[in-house]
Amino acid sequence: MKKTYPSWKNRKTITVSLPVEEFERLDKLAKHTGRSKNFYIKEALNKYLDEVEDIYFLERSIELVRTGQDELINLEEAEEELCSE
Repeated sequence: MKKTYPSWKNRKTITVSLPVEEFERLDKLAKHTGRSKNFYIKEALNKYLDEVEDIYFLERSIELVRTGQDELINLEEAEEELCSE
């Protein structure tokens, strides 16, 4: 699935300082593939944010169960609940 990005007027700019080795790897990849360094930085950041957000969501869910603010249900109950909607 191709990602779409907001128009230029809805963007913010950030400056990142990279170790020379990482910059050279990124530069080599960009040149080899014909894509921009910016493209790979955005792709990497999006994937990282997706993973970190999932981790924080799961950690929060676990904490809610531990503290009794939420409870676990088994797969059969989940399927019944989803099918009844």
